[in-house]
Amino acid sequence: MAMTRGSDPASSQSPAHSTIYRLALGSIGIGLLVLGLKFLAWKLTGSVALYSDALESIINVATAIAAFIAIRVSAMPADDNHPYGHTKAEYFSAVLEGVLIILAALAILREAWRGFIAPEPIDAPLLGLAISSLATLINLGWGMLLIRRGQRLRSPALAADGKHLMTDVWTSAGVIVGVALVAVTGWARLDPAIAALVALNILWAGWKIMQDSVAGLMDAALPPEAVARIEAIIAATRGPTNDVHDLRTRHAGRLTFIDFSLRVPGTMSVDDSHAVCDDLEDALRREFPESSITIHVEPRGRAH
Repeated sequence: MAMTRGSDPASSQSPAHSTIYRLALGSIGIGLLVLGLKFLAWKLTGSVALYSDALESIINVATAIAAFIAIRVSAMPADDNHPYGHTKAEYFSAVLEGVLIILAALAILREAWRGFIAPEPIDAPLLGLAISSLATLINLGWGMLLIRRGQRLRSPALAADGKHLMTDVWTSAGVIVGVALVAVTGWARLDPAIAALVALNILWAGWKIMQDSVAGLMDAALPPEAVARIEAIIAATRGPTNDVHDLRTRHAGRLTFIDFSLRVPGTMSVDDSHAVCDDLEDALRREFPESSITIHVEPRGRAH
C-alpha cells in the first residue's frame, strides 16, 4: 500500500505575507529618500566617494522595486502551470540584486580610478558629511529591520534587500571616514582610494547574496540544524513500530518542503496510517508553520 499525504504549498496567502508586502513597499520609499540625501551630499561636496555612495543608492531603489514585484508574484496561488505555487520568484529577485550590487561596485571602481587620476578638492565637507550620516542611519535602521523580519517571515527577497542595505551602510561609513580624512589632511587622492576599497567589499557582499539565492533555486537542503530538528520531531511523534527514511527538505521562498517515507506494519489499517500521518504533520507544522509536508506510507519490511 502506498499513500501520500501533503498540503497545498500555496493554498492561500498567509497573514504574514501582507507584512512582507508592506515592508517591500516601504523599502522603495526609504530607498528614494536615501537616494535624494546622498545625491544632495555629493552635489554639495563634489566628492568622488560620496558620488559612488549615491550611485549605489540607485541600485538600492532598483532592487527594492524588483523585490516588491517578486513578492507580489510569490503571493499568487498555485495554478495549473505552477502547481507548487510561485514562491521561488523571490529568489530571482535576490539573484538580480546580487548582480546589480556587483555592477554598482564596478561602476564605483571606475569613478574611483578617474578621481585618482585627476583628484579634485572637496567643497563643504561638514555639511556633506552630516547629510550622508543621516542617510546612513536611515539605511542602518531599515536594513536591520528587513533582515530580522525577512528571516522570521522566511522571505529571501526581504532578507537580501536588508543585507544589501547593510553593505550600503558599510560603504557609507567608509566614505564618511574617507571624506573626513580628506578634509583634515588635504590629500585629495585619499577620497577615491577609500571609494575603491569600499567597492571591493561591495563585490564580496554581492557575490554572497547571489550564492545564497542560487542555492535556493537549486533546491538546496535546509541547514543541518533545521534537518536535525525535523528528525527529532518525527522521532518524538511517530509510533514505536514505525520506521522513517528518505527524509528530504528544501526551501522555496517562505515555504519549507518536507517529505519522507514512513514504514508501518503491513497489518495496520488505512485509517490508522492516516492518523499517524496527521499526528506527524501537526507536530512538524507547529515548528514550521508555512510548510508543505508529504509522507509516503509503505508496509514495513518492503525492500526500498
